[in-house]
Amino acid sequence: MARRKNQKKGQKKTFGTRDDSNNQKNWTELVKENAKWESYYKDLGVIPEEEWDTFKKTCQTQLPLTFRITGSRKHAKEVLQLFQENHLPNLTNVVWEGETVKPPMALPWYPQNLGWQLDVSKSVIRKNEQFSRMQRFLVVENAVGNISRQEAVSMIPPIVLDVKPEHYVLDMCAAPGSKTAQLIEALHAESDEPSGFVIANDADYKRSHMLVHQLKRLNSANLMVVNHDAQFFPRIKTANASGPVGPQFLKFDRILCDVPCSGDGTMRKNVNVWKDWNTGSGLGLHIVQFNILDRGLNLLKEGGKLVYSTCSMNPIENEAVVAAALRKWGDKIRLVNCDDQLPGLVRSKGITQWKVYDKQFEIREKGHENCLDSWFPPSAEEVEKFNLDRCMRVYPHQQNTGGFFITVFEKIDTTSTPPPAATATATATANEEEQAQEPELKKAKVDTSSTASHIQKKEKLPRDANEEPFVFVDPNHPQLAKCWSFYGIDDKFDKSSCLVRNATGEPTRTIYHVATPLKQLIVNNEDRLKIVYSGVKLFVSQRSDIDCSWRIQSESLPIMKQHMHSDRIVPGNMEMLKKLLTEAFPRYDDLIAENVDPEFVSKTQKLSAGCTFIKVDRNDPSKEDLFLPIWNGSKCINLMVCKEDAHELLYRIFGIETTSKQNPKAEHLAKKAQEESANTEGESEKEPTVGTEAETEAEADVKTE
Repeated sequence: MARRKNQKKGQKKTFGTRDDSNNQKNWTELVKENAKWESYYKDLGVIPEEEWDTFKKTCQTQLPLTFRITGSRKHAKEVLQLFQENHLPNLTNVVWEGETVKPPMALPWYPQNLGWQLDVSKSVIRKNEQFSRMQRFLVVENAVGNISRQEAVSMIPPIVLDVKPEHYVLDMCAAPGSKTAQLIEALHAESDEPSGFVIANDADYKRSHMLVHQLKRLNSANLMVVNHDAQFFPRIKTANASGPVGPQFLKFDRILCDVPCSGDGTMRKNVNVWKDWNTGSGLGLHIVQFNILDRGLNLLKEGGKLVYSTCSMNPIENEAVVAAALRKWGDKIRLVNCDDQLPGLVRSKGITQWKVYDKQFEIREKGHENCLDSWFPPSAEEVEKFNLDRCMRVYPHQQNTGGFFITVFEKIDTTSTPPPAATATATATANEEEQAQEPELKKAKVDTSSTASHIQKKEKLPRDANEEPFVFVDPNHPQLAKCWSFYGIDDKFDKSSCLVRNATGEPTRTIYHVATPLKQLIVNNEDRLKIVYSGVKLFVSQRSDIDCSWRIQSESLPIMKQHMHSDRIVPGNMEMLKKLLTEAFPRYDDLIAENVDPEFVSKTQKLSAGCTFIKVDRNDPSKEDLFLPIWNGSKCINLMVCKEDAHELLYRIFGIETTSKQNPKAEHLAKKAQEESANTEGESEKEPTVGTEAETEAEADVKTE
């Protein structure tokens, strides 16, 4: 929202209208009313008359805070336990300004109690000590990817999509990325190296880059972010790019179509919906939504599932779009009944009858000029065949959420296990069908250009956005060969999956790793895919005066620790870990004098300088063992984790709470320098303070991580 002319930079923005009766200084809150919206939904009858007042009142109130603990991490249960034991008891029976505050509640339908809802105002969270502690906990865990703040109803589509580790998954309209994160978590639920992948797409050039910020913290080598108009998402060549039937193209096991919509299900958080809502938005988006759904169904594998969802309650954007797809695809697709899924979720069934209002808010009949037939309800025969009641409608007043619409499609599997020749023929036929359809798609693109806002110009990107090419490096390259040997990387790791992001193709600063199936797609589709991001940082070059100048990055450790067989992995105890988390560059001499984990110190000190790892066994099967990188110098060592990871580990492992401004290692370093400065004051001929060399040695590495 643009800043008001008389509003100075830094002043709090207030939605509302100016009250001229009080010298234009007072502001009144935006009135959350829209006569057309109310008349429209009352006339459609989607909300039972006896529930209308509750429905409307809920739409006018602020959304509760909701978050989920990420289910792909092995320590998800540990984070949940921390919340339940360290915070939940203190948030129960809290009285604020004379009223009892509702404690956090687990979302009854979210699996394994990992989704939570908090019906508390922001003022309580800011000012109440216990809620403020909880807020800090959420911030710390969110920063490292253990917790995601996400609207409750937004969590539903990825759950019912039912992603498995072997699935090829496409998120067609992915930004801002919270649902994509769920898809990635599901992919990694059973393994750090799943055989499937997620391709996250967004039509908006800038938002496709912003997606990276949301998803990068999940550290998945099985993710690719691309930038295409979802209506015309390109066919992707597979590794078997040529043969007797011509190029072969990828089909997806799972597709999420969370399409652009008018968004009246978000009016609890997007206050402008109240004043901007009109019937024209839904009518204009209808064909775009259908095109995206239709394209998704084309890209879906037989036997695969596709979820179509919107944050709108308007049937023109929901059941009408679903019916249009069922009408076109006939017996090749069906709707999945989800009544037995998400027990505890209050929902309503899809509808089969509705009136059509035009942009002038006049009721129209089918066949009227300037009206699309697909806007209108299905015929009686189609109602019987389509099973639109299998669609899910979630209304705000049912469980204090936003509004959402979710439908699960399944593409009928017409063959069980056909012989190879039959498979090739089926693929060729599918390719011919798509080629035949392309002129129709191009026509649709022209026809919908006035309503689809997908023509993008290159806006200012995040400062770390990288638009360099993806160039794979020969696994026998001298720099990589040195890494394989130094770290003892086994042959089970796909050494051909390493790439660089520069035009020279030479590993100079950073080397990335992508999952093997994504490598094949990148290599075979340089001219088809506008790739924004893929892969995790594997090696970063540090110093040239040591045996191996390449350091393994923390984000790739979940993968690499399974393939490393090296004496550079040293067992350590909890006392040593705590010291490394709170002290910067502890010297070997001091560690020996303090008798901190003598075995760890002895083994590490004998190793050559460079990247080393500490492995901490917590002796508790319910808790995750720790595997972290350290930099081994000639006189000192240093734990190579970022400040956010350090804060999270200190709290989760040792119960030490920090503030956002705190940096225990930097504070310890400053204190040590101050003490040594005081000790050497007046001794001008004395040599530089001990530790200076070691600190300089590792300084660059701290900045890199």
